[in-house]
Amino acid sequence: MCKPVCMYVCVCVFFCLSSSASLLACVIRQASSQIYIAPDSLIGVERYMSSLAIENAPEDVQEYSWHRGANDTEENLIISYNTTSHSRRDGPMYSGRESVSIRGTLRIRRSQLNDTGNYTVRVDTINDTQRATGWLEILELEIPQISVNTTSVVDGEDAVAATCYTSDSHVQWYVNYVPVSGNYRMTISPDNKTLVIRMFGRFDSPLQCGIEILPELIQKSDLVYVTVAYGPYSLLLSSSPTAFNGILSAEIGSQVEMKCISYSRPESKYRWIHNGSLLSFSEKNFTLPSLTWDQMGRYRCIAENSATQVTLYEEVHVQAPWHRPVVSRSFTISGSLLVLLIIFIVLGFTHFLVVLIRALFRHYSTRYLLHWAQGGALAGGSNSRDSTSLRGEAEPEWGRDQPGTEYSGIIWANY
Repeated sequence: MCKPVCMYVCVCVFFCLSSSASLLACVIRQASSQIYIAPDSLIGVERYMSSLAIENAPEDVQEYSWHRGANDTEENLIISYNTTSHSRRDGPMYSGRESVSIRGTLRIRRSQLNDTGNYTVRVDTINDTQRATGWLEILELEIPQISVNTTSVVDGEDAVAATCYTSDSHVQWYVNYVPVSGNYRMTISPDNKTLVIRMFGRFDSPLQCGIEILPELIQKSDLVYVTVAYGPYSLLLSSSPTAFNGILSAEIGSQVEMKCISYSRPESKYRWIHNGSLLSFSEKNFTLPSLTWDQMGRYRCIAENSATQVTLYEEVHVQAPWHRPVVSRSFTISGSLLVLLIIFIVLGFTHFLVVLIRALFRHYSTRYLLHWAQGGALAGGSNSRDSTSLRGEAEPEWGRDQPGTEYSGIIWANY
């Protein structure tokens, strides 16, 4: 079936063929300036905007008028736009979803299947009026559906298989909103409708598939979320006062706060153990309002995830702070001790003087007697002894000191 624009061109060409060659060139130029509706704009998709664009529109356009059907009668008028006054006029076929641009393009918002049909545009210039008709086809929108074999997995352990239900063979897969293709963890079936992800992780959700309904127009399925259980990967035990190397120093009567921090899904469950005994407290925060001696010791926080079967623990030892002993630099002596010290010093000094005097006396007595004996009666030897006897004097009896007596160290003589 020939569109009116094609009929117009055909008539012109036929007329030129029956005329001279000069008339043919003229008519071809006229045909090339005839307006028409761009063919690629005559396809629309349900729920999307359709735009019918005019080609070869003259420069001196006064008004664009769009009509529903193959003619431009007033009863078929949808909307018109006057380029001089920049005003628009709605016709009987106006549905409230149509508008016209300053270039004459008809835009239909939220296209519907019943929008399919002929559309005629009339372009009024100062000296001429041109018309063009085109058939708009609104395609039914196909929304692909998606399903998964499971909606709950453990991070890095389980596999997930997703299926895209569509009649289109050109399927694009999206993992966490990013388009993907096959890799070492992801396998796509030959018909592109099944995606298998091994070692499914917490950053692999949500899943989505899409099809190309028009060039550069992708219709995506709904998002499918997979619940991924993970952790706890680490456990931190913080406290106030701050613990150093697992030791928390706190004064008796002070407040002690301890807090377990772990990241997991589902949320970790907590248990507290004090010196080997399980406490009834099961929250992540643990507070001792007024520390007592019985509350001293080792505390262990345990975090466990029942879904992943992972359990972690951390410990801290609560003890009284160590105080450096204070050494007094002052020295004091009681009165009685001072008296005894003075007596001891006096007695000791007196004994020292007695010993010193005795030693001096013995030393000088010995030297005097030896000197007298050698320089006096003993100076003449045996002759002196004989001479003394001749004089009728008694001969003295010499002797040495007697050890262990008071004469020790003394040379003596008896006459």
